[in-house]
Amino acid sequence: MASGPIKIAVLDDYQGISEPKYQRLDPSKYEVSFFKDTLPPFNHSDTTQDVKDKLVARLEPFTVISTMRERTPFPKDLIARLPNLKLLLTTGNRNLGLDLEAFKERGIPVAGAVDRAHAGSVGSISTTEHCVAMILAAARNIAQDDFSVKAGGWQTVPAVCLRGKIFGTVGLGRLGIAVAKIMYLAFGMRIIAWSSNLTQDAADEKARAAGFPVENAHGEKTFKVVSKEELFKTADVVSIHLVLSDRSRGSIAAADLALMKPSAIFVNTSRGPLVVEKDLQDALEQGKIRAAALDVFEREPLPLDSRWRTTKWGQDGRSRVLLTPHMGYVEEATLDAWYEEQVANLLRWEKNEGLTTPLY
Repeated sequence: MASGPIKIAVLDDYQGISEPKYQRLDPSKYEVSFFKDTLPPFNHSDTTQDVKDKLVARLEPFTVISTMRERTPFPKDLIARLPNLKLLLTTGNRNLGLDLEAFKERGIPVAGAVDRAHAGSVGSISTTEHCVAMILAAARNIAQDDFSVKAGGWQTVPAVCLRGKIFGTVGLGRLGIAVAKIMYLAFGMRIIAWSSNLTQDAADEKARAAGFPVENAHGEKTFKVVSKEELFKTADVVSIHLVLSDRSRGSIAAADLALMKPSAIFVNTSRGPLVVEKDLQDALEQGKIRAAALDVFEREPLPLDSRWRTTKWGQDGRSRVLLTPHMGYVEEATLDAWYEEQVANLLRWEKNEGLTTPLY
């Protein structure tokens, strides 16, 4: 180890949950700096060279960097400009924002962190609860009516009933199933699903695994697989539950959105780049659907001049838009556990012991 305190940078902890954990470290051995403001991503097409250099200047002095999920990506070109970096601590058990091959080539260990006390909370429960909350808020006008009452107004537009309507899930993995189960059981919604490789046999098996019959009393499939076109054309709620990859990036575009009912609600709590953002903004600007509820965006945090921030949604014929700042996994107990494991891994690394939750 280098002489003098080990320099540690803790990035993107917006709530300050990491601070008491890292501040318990011996200050004679560890020098910890906290950066709550997320700089633009190094590998984004809109990021100028000056901004890239600013990010490098921030990170270059540090031996250890703690990062939260994908908030600050670490592509190969950025890693190459950080000669002092010896350990990268992240959260969760995967991080698509990290070029793990580049870290491996440099011999820089990368460790994630999991919440063992609340197993599954981030992977399904937390995001599922947030997604359902957003669907209900969009259907019942919760945010708009709250604002109206506090501003001296009263009712705005009528709410919509979900019972008996069609819930379309784009993706029928763990999260898609979890949300579909709630909408089916709690609100009696009919479930249709699509993804590029989804078959009806696979959907039937997923229904059985979820504790449902394959068909209801009327002979209708519990999880009915349909074409992408039929899903967007018939669903009253379209909810995105795909994993972001090179293949799935931009999967939802103008042609899909143009099929949606004027009364439909579009929900994305998965990843922003799954949707062509400009196409969605244009459709909402034109009031093509009732509402959108979004927790994820193409670029995060949203720039101050983003159309999502500056457009007067819900006015002059525009669709209503409900926005949350990527809160699907942000629960205090989970973040607390993640940072505890990060500090434990830091101490293990200093002692040349094996890291828990290594990512390669």
